[in-house]
Amino acid sequence: MVELGGGHGLVAQILLLLDDSSPGAVVVDPAIPASAAVLHAAMVASWPRLAGRIAFRQANLHEVDIDAPDLVVSIHACGALTDAVLDRAIASRARVAVLPCCHDADACDSAGLDGWMDRALAIDAARALRLAQAGYHIRTQTIPAEITPKNRLLLGTM
Repeated sequence: MVELGGGHGLVAQILLLLDDSSPGAVVVDPAIPASAAVLHAAMVASWPRLAGRIAFRQANLHEVDIDAPDLVVSIHACGALTDAVLDRAIASRARVAVLPCCHDADACDSAGLDGWMDRALAIDAARALRLAQAGYHIRTQTIPAEITPKNRLLLGTM
């Protein structure tokens, strides 16, 4: 698993807890917060099976290897970052799960759908179509708005 724009790596750690069959995860962020180590240590103290399974890499998302068997995840990838994450997944034919946020009307493609629907929804619909056109089987879901108002989940598998 590769979490792009992962910050503290909380999503990668939670996903490893939910799916213990994954051997490990790489959390990639241009600026890994100092508190990421503290959070990871607390997670390992509660769930020892996380020990040695998370690697933090302070790097640009284009500097990390992604392979077809990987799962690429990114939660609250602001603006065009979601599109960059999708680009990386598509290029490697990897599975992908994104929860977009902060839709940037200037940088993100709405595929002309914003005449019919809210621009943020149009941007996410265009992203789903892009994955489908790249040969992905897509699944769209929402998570409860009480958790986050930016709650559209886009999943893609080959």
